[in-house]
Amino acid sequence: MAKSTYIRLIPESSAPGDASAAYAEWFASNPGRPAVPDILKCFAHRPDFFRDVVAFSDRLHFCDGHLTYRIKEMLATLVSALNQCRY
Repeated sequence: MAKSTYIRLIPESSAPGDASAAYAEWFASNPGRPAVPDILKCFAHRPDFFRDVVAFSDRLHFCDGHLTYRIKEMLATLVSALNQCRY
């Protein structure tokens, strides 16, 4: 059973104004992805912060550094599984 969130998520289909533009920017930089992840949708109430979170995540997580991208993804998957989180 999927857990609900305390923060209302804004669906792509009904995102207003700047939230819709922020989603469009995300889709442009993530070709082939069918939807904005729910973990990001909670930030769409503040499109400026949504963009900041995406930029921070891209710089920190979605790049190689001390750990490779692959290792970071494996760690994130393990932590999510241990926390029973679908993200």
